[in-house]
Amino acid sequence: MILASRSPQRRAILEQLRISFEVVTPTYVEDDPPGVAAEELVRIHADGKARSVHREGRLTLGVDTTVLLDGRIYGKAADEEEARHMLNELSGRTHAVVSGVCLLGGDEDVVAHEVTEVTFRLLSQVAMTAYLASEEWKSRAGAYAIQGLGGRLVERIDGDYLNVVGLPGALLISLLERQAPQVLLPARL
Repeated sequence: MILASRSPQRRAILEQLRISFEVVTPTYVEDDPPGVAAEELVRIHADGKARSVHREGRLTLGVDTTVLLDGRIYGKAADEEEARHMLNELSGRTHAVVSGVCLLGGDEDVVAHEVTEVTFRLLSQVAMTAYLASEEWKSRAGAYAIQGLGGRLVERIDGDYLNVVGLPGALLISLLERQAPQVLLPARL
């Protein structure tokens, strides 16, 4: 399977799930047109990433993840000030992590999405300062990474934890079982 992603988190999830893959950096350029719902936007981006590297006869996975609060999409923070602003808005509230998944080259091409609800603790200035100083927020939707120090910010989640990390594992396994079950078989010795 080809993984159309630069994300080390997505690679780690596929390794954890023991799915063999090859990484190919997508050439797709994300454009966020105004007025597009988060669910549709991540599906468009996942599809674009997968199609930008897909080769005939191969199975290709594209994924895109964003954070949604009160109808507003929170992508990657441009700088520490924007990260602080995002985290302040997420503090003490429940937001959605929305991921689009595109699987090309199985029995049929499929595009789907997953939503996980995440509730942040009410963040103190100490927690905020410590997290921002870690620089873990860089290149992260919503300016946090739950699998690292960002776990300190979270009170609870409702849904697929792996989705919050960056790849909805349960959805992917379901799609592979239907579209390309051979990918889930153990490697021959």
